[in-house]
Formats: sequence, structure tokens, C-alpha cells
Amino acid sequence: MTDTINRRSLLQSSLSLAGAATVPGLFSAPAIAQSDADRPVMAEGIQFGDLTLGRAMLWTRADRPARLNVEYAFDRNFSNATRLIGPHALEQTDFTARVDLIDLPTDRQVFVRAWFEGLNNARSTSEPVVASFRTPSLRRSVRFVWGGDTAGQGWGINTGFGGMRIYEQMRLAQPDFFIHSGDTIYADGPISASVTTGAAEGNRLWTNIVTPEVSKVAETLAEFRGRYKYNLLDENVRRFNAEVPQLWQWDDHEVTNNWSDSKDLSADARYTEKNVPLLTARGTRAFLEYAPMRPHTADEQQRVYRQMSYGPLLDVFMIDMRSYRGPNTDNLQVAESAATAFLGKAQLAWLKQSLRRSRATWKVIAADMPIGLNVGDGRDAAGNARWEAIANGNGGPALGRELEIAQLLRAIKQMEIRNVVWMTADVHYCAAHYYDPNQASFNDFNGFWEFVAGPLNAGSFGPGTLDATFGPRVDFFKAPPAGQANLSPYAGLQFFGEVNIDATSRAMTVAFKDLSGAAIYTRTLQPA
Repeated sequence: MTDTINRRSLLQSSLSLAGAATVPGLFSAPAIAQSDADRPVMAEGIQFGDLTLGRAMLWTRADRPARLNVEYAFDRNFSNATRLIGPHALEQTDFTARVDLIDLPTDRQVFVRAWFEGLNNARSTSEPVVASFRTPSLRRSVRFVWGGDTAGQGWGINTGFGGMRIYEQMRLAQPDFFIHSGDTIYADGPISASVTTGAAEGNRLWTNIVTPEVSKVAETLAEFRGRYKYNLLDENVRRFNAEVPQLWQWDDHEVTNNWSDSKDLSADARYTEKNVPLLTARGTRAFLEYAPMRPHTADEQQRVYRQMSYGPLLDVFMIDMRSYRGPNTDNLQVAESAATAFLGKAQLAWLKQSLRRSRATWKVIAADMPIGLNVGDGRDAAGNARWEAIANGNGGPALGRELEIAQLLRAIKQMEIRNVVWMTADVHYCAAHYYDPNQASFNDFNGFWEFVAGPLNAGSFGPGTLDATFGPRVDFFKAPPAGQANLSPYAGLQFFGEVNIDATSRAMTVAFKDLSGAAIYTRTLQPA
């Protein structure tokens, strides 16, 4: 593909999905429908999100003003279906709409049929889209997958490669749900029609589907929205969305690289809009419109952190490491202040209290950045190293943002909270880290595991260096060879994580899987 194409033309010409196998008993996503002058079109299919005991969010989008209608039942013939009249989809939300499916029974397959009714006098309706998911159980084992970093570094949808193939491998694992650990889009990463890989990959040509919105950095609200619509052009993603409920969080690339209160775009010629707070507002709006999330209450409508309960075996705590942070600095402050904020006081208090109240065997903290990996953000005006994540390269006593994490880890120990595991992404390779207080500079905590997965169709990097403050050691990693970076998906270094919690033993088995679906690492944790 050599030219930027109009997204509407692509929708009109894409009539069917590729013939990938589907899991028996579940629905695959529908083909992208042709545009119809008289009827609404549901080009982006259906997504399910924020699955918890008794509830699940349904998300979809129309191509014009319309009203969402939903039916759900517990057999594929839709016997005794429950019908819901959903919200109007209007320009103000880019025609996105969602509805909460409530009072769902445990451990049941839910069959869903959704359609839009046009807001014209003819009340014309779209072709219905059918999808399915399974509700949590109080008794059976749990399986989920996680990862982050989608369509980054210019590696977009390459139909010759099979599109975003890792989403198909995650679907074939038949998980109960998926955690997207952030960087759901790359608003700051233009996607061009073709890219030549480096010599390490044989100077191969990678070709992308391109739409006007992804051909430049996102600045307008329409361009941010276009990033999410771009990912939904991929047949693997749509098929995955129709079967696997998702829990989304965000990181930096939903707005711009490494954004914080210290971000300065004045020297970045790619941006005509230099106001980072305004870009943040637009990026936030688009993320909340397209994430299949349950909106928070009116006290903080844009809140991302939340808890998802998945029965007696598992609670998931989705945290937000982006919204409440202070500026990226040298991260060496000796006392907590606005400059050292990372989760922020309110979120930190919520997390401590929620972990203490949890009665689930396993408490998974879903984070958008790792704890002990050094993630840099260039240098400040004085030439000091500036840091994007928690670690500061110092390796000594807790300083800067590490103070907040030290406070959390100490509280987990003091409250005797057991079986806390961290899952994250961000660094574009996979790794298993064990944090050992016996090897740490700050050691007032119980040892714990952190598992890092990704990328999901983005450039491969790493490995990073570790900061010794919390005593991390590497149990496993897989990354590009030394000296190689930003390898394309051709290199095969794309990884997702899979977790299985056995209902009988309550053991948690964590695996990393690659583009073929093969497990390259496995670790079983016994509950304390």
C-alpha cells in the first residue's frame, strides 16, 4: 500500500473477515459492513468491558446519529431475551454508546445482539451484531491474559502479515477477560504506508493500512478518536473484542510520549498545538469514549482507577499512574511532596483500603508501568537525568516517587495482605521480576512478583536496567539482542501474558506466550 487512504473508502471495500478459525461455541466479530445511505452501520463491532460479578459493559459505535438497542439471552436462539433501550449516539461522543448489562447470573454464557435505530423518520435499523462472553463463576478456575502497547512506533495494520496477529493468539487462549495495560494507542506515533526494517531484520518492507487521522501526530479531538477507530479496522481485534471482555487502563501514548506537568512541546516541529494540557484533555476525552469502561460517578467522572471482583479467587485493582503524577524530574527528593506524586494521595488511600478489604485469594495490581525498571525521560535544563516511571537509577534508599511505593509496600506488609501480584507492560519486552526485601535498600515489605508483558503489535525494545531500591531480580526476560531496538513484529518478539488460577489448589500459574501462542516461560505461585 503506497497511499494514505480514506477511512470511509476502506469501510466500503472491506466486506468480510479473513477466514481464521473460531473457538467452538463462541461468536467471531462481524465483517465491516458497507456504508448505507439510509441505514446506520456498526463498523467497529462490539466490545465488552469491566466484567465483574453480575455486570458487564457493552460498547459499540454507529456511523451517524442513532439509538442503541440491545438484547441478551443465555442461549444462541435468544429465547426469553432481555431487551434494553440504550442511549442515543450523537456527534458529541463520536457516535459511541454503551450500556451496562446488570444482574447477570454467574458462570453463564451470555449471547448479545445489538443494533442501532436511525434518528430519522423512517427509523431505519442497522444490521445486528451478535457476540458472546461468559460471566464469572464462584467455583470454576479463572484464566485471563494481559499486555500493552498496540500499534506503536509506526508498526500498524499490515494485512500481508495477517494484521495484529497477537490478538488472535490471545483469543485462541479462550480467556475469561483481558487486561490492556496501557498505550492502547500511539497518538504521538505517525503511521506511514510503508516502513523498511533495519538490517537486523533483513531490510524488509512493512506495509500499513493508513488513514488520515494516523498519518500525523494526534492534535485535534478527531485525530485522537481516529487512532482508536484505526485499531478497530483490524479483523483480529474485532474478532477478539466480540468474545473477550476487557479491562482498560492508560499510559502516556494516549496523549503524547512521557507526558507530565514538565512536558514541553515547544521544540517539537510535529506539533502545531503546543499546549500539553489541551492535548491531554482531548486525549482523555477520546480514551473515555472508546474504552469499554464503566463510567465513574459524578464526583470524578474521568477516573480510571477501579476494582474488578472476579469471584473468590481473584480481585483486580486497575491503577492509574498517569493522571495524578507530578512533573518528571530527577526523582531524588527526600520527602514526599507534589513533585513526588505518582498515584496521588486519594488513589493511594483507595488502593490500601481496597486491598485490605479484599477477600479474594489473589490480588492482582494491574499497573501501566513497572516498579523497578529504570525508564528515562531525557535530561533537565541542568543536565540531570529525568525519569518517567518510579525508579530513579539511584539504587539506594527510597527517594522521589519511590517514597509513595515504599509507603504502599509497607502498608501491605503491616496489614498482612497476602498474595499480591503486579502485572504491567510499557517497556516492549516480557520479563518476570521478583522483589526481594533481603536484597533491597528499602526492605520493609514482603517479597512479591511483577510480570511484564508486551508489546501487542508495536516495536520491540529492551531489556532495561533495574534499580536496586526494592531489590528486584530478573527471573526471566526475552527482548531483542543487544544493540537492536524497535524491531518490527516480523522479528516475532511480541508477547502477551496468560494467568491461570486453579479452583482446587488456588495456585496461580503465569506464562508468557509469543506470536505463535507458544509458552516461552511459566511460573506457578502457591497461595500464602
